[in-house]
Amino acid sequence: MKRLLLALLTGFVVNITSAQTFNQFYADVVSNTSQANVLNDLTAFESFGVKTVGSPALTTTENWITSRYQALGYTDVELQPFTYFAGTSNNIIVTKTGTLFPNTFLIIDAHYDTINGPGTNDNGTGTVLLLELARLLKDVETEYSIKFIHFSGEEDGLVGSNYYVNNTVVPQNLDIKLVFNIDEVGGVNGMTNNTVVCERDLTNPQSNNAASNAATNSLAILIELYSNLGTEISNAFASDYVPFENNGEIITGLYESNVSPVNHTANDNLANMDVTYAYEVIKGSLGAALEFAVAFETLSVEEENSFNEMISISPNPSNNYLNISFKNPLQQAVDFKLIDTLGKQVLQDTLTKQNQTITLDSIASAQYFAVFKIDNKRFVKTIIVE
Repeated sequence: MKRLLLALLTGFVVNITSAQTFNQFYADVVSNTSQANVLNDLTAFESFGVKTVGSPALTTTENWITSRYQALGYTDVELQPFTYFAGTSNNIIVTKTGTLFPNTFLIIDAHYDTINGPGTNDNGTGTVLLLELARLLKDVETEYSIKFIHFSGEEDGLVGSNYYVNNTVVPQNLDIKLVFNIDEVGGVNGMTNNTVVCERDLTNPQSNNAASNAATNSLAILIELYSNLGTEISNAFASDYVPFENNGEIITGLYESNVSPVNHTANDNLANMDVTYAYEVIKGSLGAALEFAVAFETLSVEEENSFNEMISISPNPSNNYLNISFKNPLQQAVDFKLIDTLGKQVLQDTLTKQNQTITLDSIASAQYFAVFKIDNKRFVKTIIVE
């Protein structure tokens, strides 16, 4: 990443409130983050050498990344080739499909190319963060789909991410909920590394700036909820989220607060960074990813049966209304969504009464999924609107 000390010059300490609250289920997932995994993966990344585009070292790193996803059980692993002055390289795109909104994506990205050195911090830390998040999210159900993207050609001017936006996002009109960029989060050995910079969009087009600011404020709170780090807010700058931002997407990102003085040199290695800091960044990022993708607990057969007995919907098929009844008086509010078969939300309400009527006057005739959320549990019933 080509960055001046802009984060230090423009950052300020976060002091905000938000709707984000601590979620025990998310914390339980985060608790499985492995510092040993982080160290082993950074060691492996460093051992591959200088990963310039066109080099055998970058090909070795690409093969290592793809094999890791395959070993985790991911089947949607795509290599996207592109060619420019430095040679031919691949973006690595791994997709985890969401249960309710399969065609809307949280993109979590990092680049894996380096210049002049092994790039253990820039950007082995981002690379390893994605791998650890992918490991821990593999069997966690999420409402939204997640794309883990390892970009190449970042050090030559965001080449891979520009290619992806121009050749995938734009022609496919990809529906992106948020782009979460990770670039250089290893800290500096010998310094107190207890703060991470959360990056927001302040540039043109202006239309996505407010949403980026909101997402970044949320990111800061989530980092502090699920790690031991403090946070600062600064601006997005010269990394792989920029092509997305230029396309009008909502972006946020992370960057180290103590900026390493040895990036883009042979000394960008483990000896000059703080592995414990990178581990804490990964924990906070995982908590944020769980929130952004809306993760939930899988129901057991017994729980599925219990929910089925507890909730009744009539009439079904329906035309202009639904009666929703609960077997027992509600002890807490229940979130209710109506989702079409393409994953588009067409109705949302909060249920607070034992018996409640939902008006369907504006809902087209079709099959829908009625989704009930209680704590981190989701229960789905199929309904027909005629």
